[in-house]
Amino acid sequence: MITNESDVKSRILLAAKKLFASQGFDGTTVRQICEEAGGANVALISYHFGGKENMFAALFDAYFPSQQFADVDKDLPPLDGVKLVISEVSKFRYNDPELVQIIQYEILLNTSRIDKIRYYVMPLWQALRKWLEVGREQGVFQFNSVDVTVYSIAGVLLFNRNSEYWQAIRSEGPHTLDYTIEEMTHFILGGLQVKL
Repeated sequence: MITNESDVKSRILLAAKKLFASQGFDGTTVRQICEEAGGANVALISYHFGGKENMFAALFDAYFPSQQFADVDKDLPPLDGVKLVISEVSKFRYNDPELVQIIQYEILLNTSRIDKIRYYVMPLWQALRKWLEVGREQGVFQFNSVDVTVYSIAGVLLFNRNSEYWQAIRSEGPHTLDYTIEEMTHFILGGLQVKL
């Protein structure tokens, strides 16, 4: 039985993150979360979080690197800003694939929880958009639609490349984070027609 209050809360959040990533929010019960958390009492969900919906928000409060993104200098030169987004999103995907899976699932289903995700994630995409617009004005980047360009970059960065679906065509082993960042940077900057 779990006794330490902060340990219980942390275990519940980790269990919820794991189960929401694998089963979806709606497919996960409070009882399953508590069982996954080592037999935590179901009443602790209400005590610590005020219910399952609030626990979803608490996941982002606890695990999304919002302060790291908030501290980014929005006045970076456009090329540096785009490279930073590529690097930070890749690190986030690598370090917390479960939270990324939750974000993707919720966006795909356009659930009622999407506003919570927007609150945390949208500042990063807004910064990317600004850097792209400024970079295009300065002649650093060449593209037609800023919307399509933002969607394309987000898709490349967030797409789940490790699912079983792709195993039939995969010919290379898993890549390191540094290699992935390098390849993503090369690919995205190539699409933006940056002369390297």
